[in-house]
Amino acid sequence: MCSVLPRNRRVLAFLSFALAVSILFATQLHAQVAGATLSGTVNDPSGAVVPNAQVSARNTATGVARVATTDSAGFYSIPNLLPGNYEVTVTAPGFSTAVQSNIELAVGAQQQLNIGMKIGETTQKVQVTEAAPAVQLTSSTLSGEVQAQTVRELPLNGRDWTQLATLQPGVDKIETQMSYDTSARGNRGFGSEYTISGGRTTFNNYRIDGISVVDYANAAPGDVLGVVLGVDAIQEFSVLTGGFSAEYGRAAGGVVNAVSKSGTNSFHGDVYEFLRNSALDANDFFSVGAGNPKPPFKRNQFGGSLGGPIIKDKTFIFADYEGLRQTKGIPTSITVLSDTARAGILTDKGSGGCAPCTVTLSPYSKALLAAYPHANSAISKDTGKFVFAGVQVVPENFGTIRLDHRISDKDSLFGTYLIDKADYTQPDKMNLINTNSSTKRQTVSIEETHTFGTSLVNAARVGYNRDYVVNQFNLSAVNPAGADLALGSTLNQTAPRLTVKGIADEFGGVNSGSHYLHAWNSYQFYDDANWIHGAHSIRIGAGVERELYNPTAFQNPGGRWKFPSIADFLGGTNPTSFEAGLPNTVSPREMRQTIISAYVQDDWRFRPNLTLNLGLRYEMATVLHDAQGKFGSLVSILEPNPATTADANMRCGTQFNAATAFGVSPQPGTSCDSVGPYYKNPTLRDFEPRLGFAWDPFRNGKTSLRGSFGVYDILPLPGYFLLQQNQAAPFMIFKSTTAKANPALTVPGAFSAGNGQTLLTSSTSSRLAASTIEPNPKRSYTMQWNFNIQRQLDPTLTLTLGYLGSRGVHLLMRGDDGNMTIPTLTSAGYLFPAGGAQLNQALGVIRYVYWNTSSNYNGMHVNLEKRFSHGFQAQFAYTYGKSLDDDSQTIAGDTFGNGLNSPPWMIPKAFYGPSDYDVKHAISINGLWELPAPKSLGSFANTALGGWELGGIFSINSGVPTTPIIADDPLGLGNTGADQFGLPNIIAGCNPVNPNWKADNLQYINVQPNSAGGVGCFTLPQATPAIAAQCQTFGFGSKSNPLGIPGTCANLLGNVSRNSIYGPRLVNLDFSVLKNFPVKRISEVFNIQFRAEMFNILNQVSFVPPQPGSGDGNAAIFGSDGSPSGGSVGQLQEYATATPSREIQFALKFVW
Repeated sequence: MCSVLPRNRRVLAFLSFALAVSILFATQLHAQVAGATLSGTVNDPSGAVVPNAQVSARNTATGVARVATTDSAGFYSIPNLLPGNYEVTVTAPGFSTAVQSNIELAVGAQQQLNIGMKIGETTQKVQVTEAAPAVQLTSSTLSGEVQAQTVRELPLNGRDWTQLATLQPGVDKIETQMSYDTSARGNRGFGSEYTISGGRTTFNNYRIDGISVVDYANAAPGDVLGVVLGVDAIQEFSVLTGGFSAEYGRAAGGVVNAVSKSGTNSFHGDVYEFLRNSALDANDFFSVGAGNPKPPFKRNQFGGSLGGPIIKDKTFIFADYEGLRQTKGIPTSITVLSDTARAGILTDKGSGGCAPCTVTLSPYSKALLAAYPHANSAISKDTGKFVFAGVQVVPENFGTIRLDHRISDKDSLFGTYLIDKADYTQPDKMNLINTNSSTKRQTVSIEETHTFGTSLVNAARVGYNRDYVVNQFNLSAVNPAGADLALGSTLNQTAPRLTVKGIADEFGGVNSGSHYLHAWNSYQFYDDANWIHGAHSIRIGAGVERELYNPTAFQNPGGRWKFPSIADFLGGTNPTSFEAGLPNTVSPREMRQTIISAYVQDDWRFRPNLTLNLGLRYEMATVLHDAQGKFGSLVSILEPNPATTADANMRCGTQFNAATAFGVSPQPGTSCDSVGPYYKNPTLRDFEPRLGFAWDPFRNGKTSLRGSFGVYDILPLPGYFLLQQNQAAPFMIFKSTTAKANPALTVPGAFSAGNGQTLLTSSTSSRLAASTIEPNPKRSYTMQWNFNIQRQLDPTLTLTLGYLGSRGVHLLMRGDDGNMTIPTLTSAGYLFPAGGAQLNQALGVIRYVYWNTSSNYNGMHVNLEKRFSHGFQAQFAYTYGKSLDDDSQTIAGDTFGNGLNSPPWMIPKAFYGPSDYDVKHAISINGLWELPAPKSLGSFANTALGGWELGGIFSINSGVPTTPIIADDPLGLGNTGADQFGLPNIIAGCNPVNPNWKADNLQYINVQPNSAGGVGCFTLPQATPAIAAQCQTFGFGSKSNPLGIPGTCANLLGNVSRNSIYGPRLVNLDFSVLKNFPVKRISEVFNIQFRAEMFNILNQVSFVPPQPGSGDGNAAIFGSDGSPSGGSVGQLQEYATATPSREIQFALKFVW
C-alpha cells in the first residue's frame, strides 16, 4: 500500500536530468496544452532564405506581440501563442516590410507560415494576401480544431461544448452509460463518455488551460446530467485523436484540449436566456405508444459574460456565469406484480413452476409488497408494467473568471478559476423514495511565460482540480413504506433490496441501497522549455501530479435478497442468497498517488519539406496507498478467510478479530511500511517513444503525407480501485450467505424482518467479502500507429484521408466477483464442473483486478473541411473502424449497460470480440451559413431579410453491439457478487436480428421457436458424447421438470460470440435558425440575437440495443432452467433511447 520510489539508477538518472534541465529553464511549454506555435521560412524574391529578419506576431484582440528572428536558414518559430487572430509583420534590411493579416491560430496548433519578401525600403509596407497553408506540414499529430464560432453558433443540446468532439473522425459518444438515477453512474463518472480511436473512455485526458480536469474515475468531467457548461467561457478547443507527441501524457486514447476566453482591449460580452418547455416538444415514443401524456418539462438556462481591459495592452479580465433551472418528467416503465399475483394467485408457469396455484404469502413478503407499486399498464397474467414520469429537479450554477497580465515584453501571466455546482433530485423507478446526487467541480490554473531572447521560451504552470460528489443519498420517502424501519432486514435500516426473477429490482428504502461520497483533489505542477536551435525545435519538460482521493462507500447497508422466482418470493421460501454491508464499519478511504513525468521532443526540419517528430516520454505513478493503511487485498484469490487469524494474508498487516467481525468496527490499521506495497509497481520503466514525420512532397504547402508510431502507457489510477476496496475486509465488513452453503437460509421463516442480520452474524456459513489484485502486474500500454494524407483542394477546402491502428497490451480487467468455479477446455468448449466448488470456500464475494486482456483497433478516418469564407463553413467526418477486445471494463464489472458483467477472468480469450463501444460506421456533418443580406432594398428590407444564420449537426452511426445470454447462473459459477450469465449456442449462418422489428412491436432479436428446440437463431448448449457424463441438464431438479431437458449441458459455455449482435443505427439532426439585429446606435458591435434551436428535429427514435443486465435485461434469451424467457425478451427496451424526442429551444442574446 505504501508507495515505493523507483530504485533503478537509469530511471533516476533520466528523471534527474529532465528535471534539472526544466528547472534551469524554469518554465513549461504551453504548446503541449493550449498555446499555438507559428513557424516558417522567410525568402527573398529569388527564393533564397533571409537570415536575421525580425518576425512579429501581434494578437489583434489584445495588442500583445511576440518577436522572433530568423536563423541562418531563414527559419523562425514563435511558440506558446494564445489562440486567436494574429497580424504577422516581417522586417529585414533591404526589403519592404511584409504584413500578413487574419492569421487564425487554433488551440495547440503548429501552423506553418512561409513569407516572401520584396526588395524595397523597410518604410514601405507590402500586404501579403496568400493564405496560410490549410494542411499540417510540421506535425504528425492527428487532430481537429473546434473554433470559437463553431462553439458559439452550432446548436448544442444542454449547451455542452464537449459534444462537439464528435465532429471529428474517430470520436463517438457512448450512448449506453448507466442511468443518472443510480449509484452505478456516479461511480463510473457523471460526465458523458467518448471513445476516441477505439480506446476505452478512461484512456482520454481532458484539459482546460493546461490543467487536467478528469474526475475521480479518470472519466470526462460533467455535472449530474452529464454535461459541461461554459460555452461562452470557452474560446476554442482541439481533439487529438492519434499520434500526439511526447508532451502529452496520461492518455492512451485521445486528448480534449480547451482554452478559456480572455479579455481584450475592447469590452465584449453577452447576456442571454435559453428557454424550453414541454409545449414545444414531441412526446416520447414509448409514452405515445402507451397513450400516456407528454411529461412536464421546463428548462431555463441563463447567464452572461464580460471581458475587457483593466490596463490597455497590459491587463485583461474575463468573467462568465451560467445558471440552469430544470424541472422535467422522466418517463419510466418497469415490470411489477399484477394485483392477482400480489394476492398469491399465480397463473403463469414461469412464475415458479406451480401455476395455476395459490401461494400463501409470508408475513415479510406481504409487508414488503407495500414498497412495490401496483401495475398500471400492460397487465398480463402475473405481471404488468408500472409506468410513471417522476419529476427530476436540477438547479445548477457555473462560473469562471480569468485574468491576463503582461508583466513586460518578456513575461506574461494568466490565472483562471472555474466552479460548477449542480444538484439532482428525482423519485426512483418504484416511486418509493426520492434520490439525490450532487456534483461540485473546481479548477484553478496559473501560468507564467518568460521569453529568453528569440530562441528560448519558457512557461511555468500550477493547477488544482477538485471534484466533490454526493452520489445517490436518499432524501426522503415518497411512499411511507420507504422510510419504515419495521421492513428492514438489518439493524436500523429500511426495506432491503430485492432481486426477484421475473420482475424489476427493488432498490430498497431510504439509505438502504448503495450510496457514495467522492472527494477528489489533484495538485498539478508542470515545467517545460522550448528551444529553437538551427533546424531543431526542441521541447523538454517534466511534471508532477499529486492525487488525493477520499471515497466513502455505503454498500447495500439494508441488504439484498435474491429469489429464483415470483412464487418463492411471495412465499418467502428458497432465497438463493443474502448479502449486506454494515454501515457502522464504513470509513473513508484516503487514496494517495503521485504521477511523475518527463519528456523530450525534437521537431527536426530534416529537409525544408520534411519534418521529423522525434520524442521520448517517461511517465510513472507511485503505488497507490491509503494514508491510514486501510487497504485490504488477498495475495492470491485462493487465500483463506482473513478473519481466522492475524491478518497475515492481507497486504496491510492489520490485526483482525473474528469474534467481533460483524457489527463492530475493525481495529485500526497499523503502518504498512514493513508489509510491502499494494502491488509491485509496473510503471517504473514506462519509457514511451513517439516517432513521426510530416512531408510536403510537392513543396507547395498544399499536400502533406504524415505518419507516426507511439507507445502510450495506461497508469493504475485511484479511480480504478474504488469498487475494488468498497466492500473488502477487514476495513469494510460485507458478508454474504447462499442457499448452497447455508441450509438455514431456506428454512421456513428465514426470510423475515430483521433476520438478515441474524443470518450473517450467527451462521458459520456466512462469508466475508474481500478483494484481490494481481501482485506483479505487467506494464499496461497501447501501441498506436497511423498514416494519412492531407490535401488542400482550394484555399478554404481541405481533405484528410488516413488509417489509424492500435494494439492494447496487458489491459486492466476489473470484476465484481471472481470467486467462481474453474472451467476445463474440452472439444465442445469451456466446461464448468457440475456442482463444483468456488475457488475460495472460506470467503464470499472477491472483487478482482487483473491485467490480462488485450485490444486491437483498425480504422479509416476521412475528414473534409471547408473553413469559413463567404459566410459559410462545413465539415464532413466519416469513420470506418473495428475495435476488438477481451473486456471493455475499467471502473466496474459492467461499465456500460450493453456489456457483460465480470466474465470469467481466467479465460479472457473466450470473450474476445467487438468492444462494448465498437461502432463500425459513423458520419458527422456540420455547417454554419450566414445567409446573404439583400442589397438596395431599403433599411426595412435589410433589417427583415438580413442577419439570418443557419446551423446544423447531422450524425448517424451503425449502433453498438450486445450479447444474447442465458439468465442467472446456469454455469454454476457461484459468483453471487456479479451479474451472472451463461451463453447460448448460435445456429451457424443464421441472422439473429428480426428484419421486421419496427413493425413487429420492436422485437429486435428473433425469438420465435425454431426446429432445434430453441428460439430464433439460438439453442441451449448441447452435451456431446465426449462430455455428456459431466453435464448438468438445464432445469434439473425444477418443480416442472425434475429430470431437466435431455441432451442439454447447462454448465457448458455456449458458442455465441460476445457482442455479436449490433443494435439499430443511431440518427440525429440538430438544427438552428438565428436572426441578428445589429444596433449601431449603441455601438458598431452591439447585436441582439434571436435563436430557435431544434434538437432531433426529425423526431427520429434511436434505440439502444437489448441489454444483458443480470438476467433481467431484454437480451436474456433463455432462463436459467433452459426455458425461453418470453415476455419482452429480444425487444428494444422501453424508455431506453440514445436521443430524446424532438425538443425546441428559444433564446435571446444581447451581444457586444
